[in-house]
Amino acid sequence: MHVPDGFLNLPTSLATGAAAAVVIGVALRGAARELDDRSAPMGGLVATFVFAGQMMNFPVGAGTSGHLLGGALAATLVGPWMGILCVSVVIIVQALFMADGGITALGSNILLMAVLTVVVATGVNRLLLMALPRRAGVVAPVAGVSAFVSVVTAAAAFSMLFVVGGNSAVEPSLLFKAMVGWHVLIGLGEGVITALIVGGVVALRPDLVWAARPVLSNRTLELRNEVAR
Repeated sequence: MHVPDGFLNLPTSLATGAAAAVVIGVALRGAARELDDRSAPMGGLVATFVFAGQMMNFPVGAGTSGHLLGGALAATLVGPWMGILCVSVVIIVQALFMADGGITALGSNILLMAVLTVVVATGVNRLLLMALPRRAGVVAPVAGVSAFVSVVTAAAAFSMLFVVGGNSAVEPSLLFKAMVGWHVLIGLGEGVITALIVGGVVALRPDLVWAARPVLSNRTLELRNEVAR
């Protein structure tokens, strides 16, 4: 889903760049309040996995590419603020050092792949966890659903962003069909991968999973922390 240079016009690129800078600033403040001995190492692991997952690119059409996004995984494991920062760092490194995604489109890529996916996944996680039984076992399948929804939402949002500021002779309806169609398949794959990873972490250390904390009792968290120490 990396947007290349020139695919969006300059006003759109400037606007998304400014919006991304504001969101990252807010995320830095939010992450500073939530950062602890558990979330800091997990953030590094999440960023590493997202980086590896996003390196597997394949063309979707009209100059765009498809790959795993990782926003739902980040949101589930480390929360929204750290999740946004983790995925944003990956996108910035890819653009600056690996020519994956355009420099002028950096703001657009951050908003679509880091901000939107994390926000959507966080919302889906919270809604489903509120509706389902309060058990740690439901966190993994919920994360899988949130991954699917976030990927498809990001693909649709990109298509709408192109309608607003597209700078390429591509029919918007065709782009929408290609992006959403391919990312439905990508979302299914990412949902399975996300559920498996989250399930593995929940089975071993549920206290390390941000989304699992509301469904765990305080006593369970205390026991897990005592074992960890």
